[in-house]
This record gives sequence, structure tokens and C-alpha cells, in this order.
Amino acid sequence: MSGLLVAGTTSDAGKSVVTAGLCRWLARRGVKVAPFKAQNMSLNSMVTSDGAEIGRAQYMQAQAAGVEPRAVMNPVLLKPGSDRRSQVVVLGRPVAEVDALQYGERKEWLSGVVQSSLAELRDEYDVVICEGAGSPAEINLRAGDIVNMGLARAAELPVVVVGDIDRGGVFASLYGTVALLEPEDQALIAGFVINKFRGARELLEPGLEQLRKLTGRNTLGVLPWTLGLYLDSEDTLALDAPRPDAKGPVGRETLRIVVVRFPRISNFTDLDALACEPGVVVRYAASVGDLAEADLVVLPGTRATVSDLAWLRERGMADEVLRRAREGRPVLGICGGYQMLAREIVDHVESGAGGVEGLGLLPAKVEFGKEKSLGRPSGRAYGEDVHAYEIHHGKVEAEGEPFLDGCRRNAVWGTTWHGAMENDGFRRAFLKDVAQESGRDFVPAPDVSFQALREATLDALGDLVEQHLDTEAMWRIIEDGAPRGLPVVPPGGAPAAAVG
Repeated sequence: MSGLLVAGTTSDAGKSVVTAGLCRWLARRGVKVAPFKAQNMSLNSMVTSDGAEIGRAQYMQAQAAGVEPRAVMNPVLLKPGSDRRSQVVVLGRPVAEVDALQYGERKEWLSGVVQSSLAELRDEYDVVICEGAGSPAEINLRAGDIVNMGLARAAELPVVVVGDIDRGGVFASLYGTVALLEPEDQALIAGFVINKFRGARELLEPGLEQLRKLTGRNTLGVLPWTLGLYLDSEDTLALDAPRPDAKGPVGRETLRIVVVRFPRISNFTDLDALACEPGVVVRYAASVGDLAEADLVVLPGTRATVSDLAWLRERGMADEVLRRAREGRPVLGICGGYQMLAREIVDHVESGAGGVEGLGLLPAKVEFGKEKSLGRPSGRAYGEDVHAYEIHHGKVEAEGEPFLDGCRRNAVWGTTWHGAMENDGFRRAFLKDVAQESGRDFVPAPDVSFQALREATLDALGDLVEQHLDTEAMWRIIEDGAPRGLPVVPPGGAPAAAVG
């Protein structure tokens, strides 16, 4: 029945990686632990073994905990299709396409789903590590909150607040987060974690001490800036973060991969495995000039195929993709990106646009269906086994040379399968083919295991927790809850006094 909520001062403060690190740390101690995120807004998702769609970060956190990912670990998933509307996925299945006001009308029902899902996990596991969303101090949303302090109060969960010091203003953010909360919510804030610190720890200590005096709460640890921990991110903010430089190539030349950064880009985790290859440089682009020198251009998944295709045309990037294809230079489309490469798109479901002309680079036609395809398909390509997952409304009828479930024409490939590049043998064979088509003297490394790298990263997250957090204090909070008698930080949810 023990548990903890990891909240953050902002999106991308480090909630997901801290949650994963805590899960790995507890699993190492022999604790039966599970992750939980009541409500997730993300275009990066994954399919469980029983065909349910959940946030990709929760899937990763379950792997960190050493347990099978399940729909109850992320009972509500919101997938934005525009600035105003999102698809609502409940317990792994899409139930509606709503705007913010319509979603608010469903909050009471969704709150029940969240509470029953968390209760199920707490009955089955020793500890549940919950992750919040955005900031718990979004006071405009507090009344209907089911993922931050609303969840913590309903489930009597202690809360640790993570702040990203690399953004600047971390002390103001931590103090202000607590100060904006109602006294009953403040009583659950057990302490702070500072993330992405670089520099001399002793220079930080005066601030930590003053924060303790101002709030009555301790900083439970300071996590150092560490490159290479951007696994299974929830939003596109992670694409702006610095990444490790690519390792030197095995052959004479590197392979340059440019991924089009659509406004509604989804499942960009597909490219993580390529970025792990020595000699492969992966970059994201939103302008035509960034495509010119690429050895491979990738049109990734998107939650808004038709509108993102229009965006591609408006920016002149579609013309550049067409020019590349005419010259025999490699292009890969994945899911929504594959749909754009088709001759025709018929969409009365996602955009309501009806018939739309595709780029015409592949002999295929796309028609959107109301039922979402969710699965874990397997197949073979280049003589290698491929295990993947699929999440799409668009059904593609393709001709020509097969490629996974899609097709190929010359140096243009398309597939609806996500995660295919995580298969080591297939990835190496595909990169070898791309290098040949682009005229690069690039040789794939023979021994890179993406799964081994993933496990090493999860272990590194567990190491960060063990080495840089006060794990004894964390364990007391998990078992006993927030300390009693914590002071209320003004104004503590009270309205400002009238002036004059």
C-alpha cells in the first residue's frame, strides 16, 4: 500500500526519469514496484502485449521496474490532434475525440477510472511510484485535477517535487510551487529533488539551506547533469535538449539522418535506435535547408497526417523530398510519414478532409478507419526477424516491392510499423542499404545491441538515485508518508488581501 507521487515544477523537469530511476532502485532492493501515471498527454505511445495503448514513458518505467507493462499503469492517455482537440484513450482503448471543455465534462468518470486503476496496482504491488503531469501548481486546473495534487490527496500519497536547475530559477520554482498550493495540498509535499545540476555542489548548499528554512522541507538529493538519459520522452521538449555526440564510424564516413519535425510528430522514439549506432548522426529539422545534405530523410509518425502534410508543403519541404526521390536519394516514411508518401489519402476520420493528394512516391492508397489498429506485429525483412508495434487509423493498400507491412520503390521505403529499428539485425541491414543508395562508405557496427543499451540506461538511472538521493529518507517517505506538522508556505492558496 506504499507509494509516492513524483511531481515537477514544469514539463520536462525530469519526472519521468526520476520515476524510472526510483523504480529501478526499488526493484534492485527486491521490492515489487510498479509505475503509474493517471493522465498523460503525449504523442509517444506504446502497445502492451495484450494490445492496449499506453504512454511510452510508462512502458519504459515498467521495464525499469522489471514488470510487464499494463494499461492500468496509464489509465488515461490524451493524444492531441490539434491545439484544441485530443483523442482520449482510456485503459488502452480510444473512447472519444474531444476539446478541453468536453474533456472536463468527463472528469468525474475518468477520476473513477484513475482511482480504481491505482487501487488495483496498490493491491498487487508493494510500492507504486506515480508520476505527475506538468506542474501541480497549475491552479487554473486544480478543481478537476486527477493526476497531480488531486490524485495525491485522494490516494493519500506523499509528493516529491523535481526542479530542473538547468532552466534557471529553480529555487523560485520550487518555493512558488509549494506556495501556490492549498494548505491541505502543501501538507503532502514531503521534499524536493534538484535535477540536471552541473558545477560545485558546495556553491548550491546556501540555497538549499535557505529553501529548507523558507519551506520547512528538505532537498532529498541533487542529480547531476548526465547526457544520454533521454529515453522514451513524453513530449517534444526533449528534442531540444543536448544529446551525446555520435560515436566515430566503423567505416570511413558517417551517415547523416534528418528527421522532419512535424508540428504533431509522434513516436519519435523510433529514431532512438538509429542514434545509438556509431557513425550515425540524427538531427531534427523544420526547414527545407536542413534536408539538403541528409543521406536519409525520415518522415516520422504524426497524429495529424493531413494537416502535417499541408505544413510540409507550405514550408517547401515536400518539394525537397520529391526532388530527393527523383535523384534516387533515400527517404523513409513511418506510419503517418508513410501515409504522406502514398498517392492518395482519404480521411473522413482524423481531419475530416476527405480525399487529399499524397506525395505519390509510393504505389499506395490510404483510407482512415474509425477503429484504431493496435498490435505487436512480427515479420522479416533483409532476411532478419522484425518485432514491432502499430498504432494507426490509416489503412494502407500498397503494391510493389514489400517492406515490412508496407512497400518500397527505389530508394523510398514506407511502413506503419513502429519500433522496427530496435531490431539489431534489421537495423544494420537497413543502414547498409541506405549507405549503398546514398553512396556513403558507411559500415554498420556489428555488435550494437539496442536492448542492452536500454538496460544500461535504466541501470544508470537507478545508479543516479542510489548515489545522489537520500535513499533512506526517500524510503521513509514512501512507507510513512509526508512528515507531520510541515509548515504552510504563504500565501497557501489564500487570495491576496485587498489593498487600500
